[in-house]
Amino acid sequence: MTDFAAARRNMVDGQVRTADVTDQALLSALLAVPRERYVPPGSTSLAYLDLDLPAGEGPDGARRLLKPMVLAKMLQAAEIGPNDRVLCIGCGYGYAAAVVARLAREVVALEQDAGLAAAARDALAPLANVSVVLGPLTAGWPARAPYDAILIEGATELEPRSFHAQLTDGGRLVCVLGAGPGAKATLYRRSGDDIGGRPIFDAAASVLPGFVKPPAFAF
Repeated sequence: MTDFAAARRNMVDGQVRTADVTDQALLSALLAVPRERYVPPGSTSLAYLDLDLPAGEGPDGARRLLKPMVLAKMLQAAEIGPNDRVLCIGCGYGYAAAVVARLAREVVALEQDAGLAAAARDALAPLANVSVVLGPLTAGWPARAPYDAILIEGATELEPRSFHAQLTDGGRLVCVLGAGPGAKATLYRRSGDDIGGRPIFDAAASVLPGFVKPPAFAF
């Protein structure tokens, strides 16, 4: 039988700390959240490996969960504080939302796949500060905006500037921008009516449904 507590510590020590994740609150959250509860059925033995686990085939195509190291570095860059309201876009089975719930005051976990949303709702039910909502990922969740931080749990081939209006002034958005080996985890920050972004590290992730760049026409 897998010793999940030992596997969790090995994940944090071997994958996360070694990737320059030093935020103590985040490390404590990663050590506390049982990732095996937030992975696809039958994948619990893989929960702590350095993999982007498949999240099943839905009507939108294949979905994958972010690697623990990629997620941890993105969350550290987002600088989530105890009074923050955070939107997690593409929450999958709810793991990132569970981690963020230990850092923030309130978490809105958005999913458009009804099966994934139901699984996330069940897994996250014990957490009073998390709400799972069902809707198109590309629309965000303006009903609870503005957010101090937005996490896009996957890659986007499109600049995520459409979420500008859902951020507070000074709010942060983190995502993986691009597809394939050239993709970069990117941090955006709103300042007044402007939003600027900068790459923070190389990262690979599957592109979320609706975030694929339209094909260009060649003449």
